[in-house]
Amino acid sequence: MSDVNIKITDREGVTHEVVAPTDMSMNLMEIIRSYELAEEGTIGVCGGMAMCASCQVYVINDPGLEPMGDEEDAMLAEAFHVKDNSRLGCQLHIADAMEGLEVEIAPYP
Repeated sequence: MSDVNIKITDREGVTHEVVAPTDMSMNLMEIIRSYELAEEGTIGVCGGMAMCASCQVYVINDPGLEPMGDEEDAMLAEAFHVKDNSRLGCQLHIADAMEGLEVEIAPYP
């Protein structure tokens, strides 16, 4: 069993240091939901299918995330509040390489 430490800044500007398991096939959106860092119904609206961008985050510190896939890139091309460092939390699967990741949850449309 292995865990990684991630810093997540919520939509009110409060930074939370969370521990995320790498052995449960979770993604960042699910971690944000499990720690209740975003109001219910404002994150993961599509269920993690890269179809709504409600789980968009801004990557502040990237310790080695996987490259963005085509579906994620296409969704972000249509989303609101997109920045150069935007990623979809549902597409960021928790892995050892995420140790030290820092993100900020983007505003909800």
